[in-house]
Amino acid sequence: MTHLNRRQMLRSAGAGLATLALSPLYAVARDTVKAAAPAGFTLPPLPYEYDALEPSIDKETMQIHHDKHHAAYVKNLNAALKDHPDFLKMDVVEVLKNVGKLPKDIQQAVINNGGGHLNHSLFWNWMAPKGKGGEPSGALAKAIDESFESLDKFKEKLSTAGVKQFGSGWAWLILDKGKLAVVSSANQNSPVLHDATPLLGVDVWEHAYYLKYQNRRPEYIAAWWSVVNWKDVDERYGAALKGS
Repeated sequence: MTHLNRRQMLRSAGAGLATLALSPLYAVARDTVKAAAPAGFTLPPLPYEYDALEPSIDKETMQIHHDKHHAAYVKNLNAALKDHPDFLKMDVVEVLKNVGKLPKDIQQAVINNGGGHLNHSLFWNWMAPKGKGGEPSGALAKAIDESFESLDKFKEKLSTAGVKQFGSGWAWLILDKGKLAVVSSANQNSPVLHDATPLLGVDVWEHAYYLKYQNRRPEYIAAWWSVVNWKDVDERYGAALKGS
């Protein structure tokens, strides 16, 4: 995604502009604060058309995934935090990192829906039309080789994590204490809950692939690699190194 497109998305999606300049890492998940506008989270638009990822991911799946599932996470997050206006003014990463300060009876709802909002906001930008996402380069390519021996072995490890994730969840490439690692998580749990930085993730909830691939999760993940937006991952890795 270009810097111009990211700015356009932020104007539409909204968020804490004071912190935006400090960390572009989670910019897509923030909600811009507009004068006289109510606090809260809004659904960011897709950075491409619904059919832009075909044949890897079909148009109908993208419409339902974004317009229904992601929208529901946003709606439910706002509802869970309706009595906590200070949290509605935060960006979603801050919300998740401070979830322990909320009443226990809403913490899980915030983790589920805040994680769903953050994870999907990132996921849309981790993909690009086939042939537009580039390949790992520079410091990221070197770090992948050092951590996993090669790009192919890294892909195999992340794919295996996604295939073996029991039930709904995600497989991630994270930066944790300065080192790359592949992990998986259940439901909408985000690596930020453990102070790690998500650099790339594949959604293995059934709603991400079932219309096209039915129960063939390995086939979905194999096709997903064709639309990974390595340019975005490169940018996130660079930003994470600067922030560490």
